Amino acid sequence: MSFMNYGDGRGEFMYKPPYVIAEAGCNHMGQMEIAHEMITTAAIFCRADAIKFQKRCPKELLTPEQYNAPHPNPYNSYGKTYGEHREFLEFTAEEHAQLKKWCEEAGITYAASVWDITSAKEIAYLRPDFIKIPSACNNHFAMLQWLCENYEGEIQLSFGMTTYMEKEEIVQLFEKHGRAKDLVLFHCVSGYPIPFSDVYLLEIKRMREQYEDRVKEIGFSGHHLGIAVDVAAYTLGASVVERHYTLDRTWKGTDHAASLEPDGVRKLVRNLKAVYEALKFKKEEIIPIEMEQRNKLKYRHEYMNRESSLEKTDDKIFFNKLQHKR
Repeated sequence: MSFMNYGDGRGEFMYKPPYVIAEAGCNHMGQMEIAHEMITTAAIFCRADAIKFQKRCPKELLTPEQYNAPHPNPYNSYGKTYGEHREFLEFTAEEHAQLKKWCEEAGITYAASVWDITSAKEIAYLRPDFIKIPSACNNHFAMLQWLCENYEGEIQLSFGMTTYMEKEEIVQLFEKHGRAKDLVLFHCVSGYPIPFSDVYLLEIKRMREQYEDRVKEIGFSGHHLGIAVDVAAYTLGASVVERHYTLDRTWKGTDHAASLEPDGVRKLVRNLKAVYEALKFKKEEIIPIEMEQRNKLKYRHEYMNRESSLEKTDDKIFFNKLQHKR
């Protein structure tokens, strides 16, 4: 979002068209058939701009203790251990290539979040338009450096559970590698789901003040309920909006409860586009749609003054006749 100054005390924010990412994440439950349906639904019914998946190498990402520990919420687990659960939900590099092909056929942008260097290399090989760095891994500086040096596309990065000092260190790393203008930063609060009181939308204002001139764009990744907050985030300057997306919020898994179903994503896209059309100053004092109503309804001073003069004359004549009778 840029700012235009007209020199007359009036300024205008030039809003970019909203860009909506449907975050499929692992809501496909490890099934390519469901992932395919999510792609076609996001493209045709929801009309989202992009759909994003996730790529992990669990044995690289997790310590042996983490891998072999039970899932913290056994009801949502797809394996006996957390590592087995993560392996069950993973798609191979070849399957991600198929996901990208399906996206191209459906007319929607494919992307993926990467959690480790192996996954970053596998997804970068597919040359998607953008790669996302989740909040949990935004301090994986070896992975960030590899992407800066080897991947030419846009890099998106979430700032959930990240201190101000860590945020600055991340941005400086991208600046050092000459890649800050390919970087999209997301305000994010890492909770699934989170109450409205924990969204802290005004952090978008802080991020714009500190980073808008240094990076490509500012975005918003939400884990709240409903879509009202996303519209507010857009008006505050987050031109890229990402929401978790599922075909059914009652399905097994930890992310479904914080996700939008297809109708929710469709309404989000519709509402953001409507707000984009509305966020502008008038180009002229009376716009064409008002002119017809002005001609029909507006109080007319000259006509009313003439009518008032006639009424005063009539009153004077009536008063004089009354006095004469007396």
